[in-house]
Amino acid sequence: MTGAPQRQHYGLTFAVLALAGISYSLLQSLVAPALPVIQRDLHTSTTDVTWVFTVFLLSASVATPIAGRLGDMFGKERTLLFVLGILAVGTLVSALANSIALLVVGRVIQGTGGAIFPLAFGIIRDEFPPRQVASGIGFMSALLGVGGGAGIVLAGPIVQHLSYHWLFWLPLVPILASIVATHLFVPESPLKPGGRVNWSGAWLLTAWLVTLLIATSEGPTWGWTDARVIGLYLLSLVLVVIWVMVESRAREPLVDMAMMRLRGVWTTNLAATLLGFGMYSSFITIPQFVEAPAGAGYGFNASVTQAGLFLVPSTLGMLAVSPLAGRIAHSVGSRVALMAGALLTMICFILLSAAHTERWEIYLASAFLGAGIGLAFAALANLIVEAVPPGQTGVATGMNTIMRTIGGAVGGQVVASIISASLEASGVPAERGFTIGFAIAAGALFVSFLSAFAVPRKPAAGVGATAEPVPAGSGA
Repeated sequence: MTGAPQRQHYGLTFAVLALAGISYSLLQSLVAPALPVIQRDLHTSTTDVTWVFTVFLLSASVATPIAGRLGDMFGKERTLLFVLGILAVGTLVSALANSIALLVVGRVIQGTGGAIFPLAFGIIRDEFPPRQVASGIGFMSALLGVGGGAGIVLAGPIVQHLSYHWLFWLPLVPILASIVATHLFVPESPLKPGGRVNWSGAWLLTAWLVTLLIATSEGPTWGWTDARVIGLYLLSLVLVVIWVMVESRAREPLVDMAMMRLRGVWTTNLAATLLGFGMYSSFITIPQFVEAPAGAGYGFNASVTQAGLFLVPSTLGMLAVSPLAGRIAHSVGSRVALMAGALLTMICFILLSAAHTERWEIYLASAFLGAGIGLAFAALANLIVEAVPPGQTGVATGMNTIMRTIGGAVGGQVVASIISASLEASGVPAERGFTIGFAIAAGALFVSFLSAFAVPRKPAAGVGATAEPVPAGSGA
């Protein structure tokens, strides 16, 4: 096609996107095991230091669908560059922070990087050959879990041998490299439908997410029956209703409610919520369990660094099975991969609740967790992409990411509350608290499996994988 821009080879494009994705996903979880160290070094309270983790989730939840919509409208490569630039600024602020207030500000800015994944899914859909789209999206999606697991593993050695500042200095290097590589090697979107952002919908989305996640995050501290927690949940519910009404009537909604009602979308989003519940629960329960001191009657008296090693099989499992999701999608469909992933993750928590006296039992459960999350996360993105038209890829996958985040926030706090409620006179949680937490996570994963079973067997005619856009310059 004369005058058409030369498209970059999709393999190089994917390498750049993967570097950006893993940089962000590391930042998501690196701080979690280091919160006690940050609390001590910044002379702050337990309540205040948890905001270092919470505000990141809040910011990511708000920014993800908005940036995804901007990418669909005005170009994904341009929007990705902007998001990476903001992520770099937030990481620099966090690295330089010597007060809890400045660190929280840095983490708010960092959370914008959550939009990397829906933008990357859209770029893959635009640039990859049709038969490579499922594999590319699957592996990219799994990087969110891989980076999360790797962050838990790496946090201990970093804070033990360096300081919490290096939790941000080290990821800043690949972020800056991603900015340069994106500018040089990622082509601009061939599809730009244009339009505008429905800012009233964006503000309402922000409001109900903030109230929901603050209530969930503060529930263990304030008490689940506290008037403030109940009030925030009720306010969030009211705001959700208003948001749906505003978006349903908008000429150009931020999130198309008709799209959200598609069976292939809402069932996948429900599965994503419950899978997030399970993954974030594991980030809290497994390290705390293995770090239990001698004399607790359980656990292995592990250090922060040693606790991270128990999740190494999980990270390796995600890397091993993620590429298989694309092959499964081509042979029997992503729905099967999602069902298998939910079952494997459920088996992890069943094993943990029933057998956790030997180290090898924790390692085995961790391997099941990684394999399950790797398959399921890869399938989630593919199922969403299959269910919506190309012009809605960014916002649809962004909402799916939000549902994972909400599930993770709820799961992490619910399990943390159960463990805290089981404290004995010694100040150490009782073993039954962990057992109940594991069992609840297993139940959530069973419901996730049922949700996956309800996903349509094939995408609706005329959209998704059957309607892959032809990249510009292909000669078609």
